Amino acid sequence: MVLGIDSSAITAGCALYDSKKIIAEQFLNTRHTHSETLLPMVENMLKNAEMTLSDIDRIAVTNGPGSFTGLRISISCVKGMAFGAKIPVVAVSTLEAIAYNFIGVDGIICACMDARLSQVYNALFKSENGVITRLCDDRAIKLDELSKELSSMKERLIFAGDGAELAYEFTEKKYELAPLVLRYQRGSGVCLAAENKPETEPAALMPSYLRLSQAEREKLNKTEGNV
Repeated sequence: MVLGIDSSAITAGCALYDSKKIIAEQFLNTRHTHSETLLPMVENMLKNAEMTLSDIDRIAVTNGPGSFTGLRISISCVKGMAFGAKIPVVAVSTLEAIAYNFIGVDGIICACMDARLSQVYNALFKSENGVITRLCDDRAIKLDELSKELSSMKERLIFAGDGAELAYEFTEKKYELAPLVLRYQRGSGVCLAAENKPETEPAALMPSYLRLSQAEREKLNKTEGNV
């Protein structure tokens, strides 16, 4: 039994998966503070499914890329639950979780999250015959560079993620924008992406930001300016 959790961006979600079906799922896209909504949402889902943490075999969570604050909230939440109940955890790329919304939809999934500064967090995945295959590492890439890279692709390509519209508007309109029901990362996608990934101890769970925070960038710029 897998509990999947995500609060890596403006949305938050959780799901229960037993390797055969999604048993329960909750999803919020209300921009409420995840620190106030995430844990109650998980507790409510478990209650409605008539389960407790003792029924969970592993907890999967998105560890990035995404909002620095959102990632810290979900990872801290998972660490607390896993430590107390002695449950192993699985780290999942947020972009990969998005791609797993498209199992059964053949094409290239261009997962994009808004990274601001005219950039998106991005990775490409191939969805074919019910299998998701990663085509590149997670990265922070400028929109014009992504557009140039995609310009030679002739396969069906679908933009997904909260940065999907940004990327879609910046590229040729020969590509597709994922429908809203599939666009964002969800707890179910986290569960599915975690299925064949190794477990780890809660203490080893760390966020993957892909780039420095704004405060760190400003500090670095000041340091370099004084050299």
